[in-house]
Amino acid sequence: MTASRGPTREELDAATGRSMPDIIAPGLRVLFCGINPSLYSVVVGHHFARPGNRFWPTLHLSGFTARQLRPAEQDALLDAGLGITNVVDRATATADLLANAELTTGARSLEAKVRRYKPRFLAVLGMGAYRTAFSRPKAGLGPQPETLGTTRLWVLPNPSGLNAHYQLKDLARLFAQLRGAVDLA
Repeated sequence: MTASRGPTREELDAATGRSMPDIIAPGLRVLFCGINPSLYSVVVGHHFARPGNRFWPTLHLSGFTARQLRPAEQDALLDAGLGITNVVDRATATADLLANAELTTGARSLEAKVRRYKPRFLAVLGMGAYRTAFSRPKAGLGPQPETLGTTRLWVLPNPSGLNAHYQLKDLARLFAQLRGAVDLA
């Protein structure tokens, strides 16, 4: 793929089922956890890279980053004590193509990763995915009563442009609540 165009249909199709490396290090302030990588992100090699995804603007507007980073600058998150992973590593065209069993299996792998890297907070981006993956059918947005070892759990809306329930200002406000908790912790 060249920088002058987006991925072709063939490139997107070939990305189905592939995975992406995490942006992770021990002791992060927040490990943001997507549901699974998009085909677009896998092809370009950057998390939350699909045009219309609001992750990067939301991070900036909520105060997590001093400026809006581009997906290609994802490694700069580590300097801010932030990282990215996914509940399920398998790329799909949409998250609704994941089976519930994949989400619960992914949660077990995620738990092991969190226990290994020990971020202060794990922020799962997608309430439905969190409810299914962690068997918490009544979980709401915000802080969760459970922890993974010493890591506090927080649920935020999915920043995908497909999630029309939340506008950018709403996402920024909710992410800023997490940032406030992180700053106090």
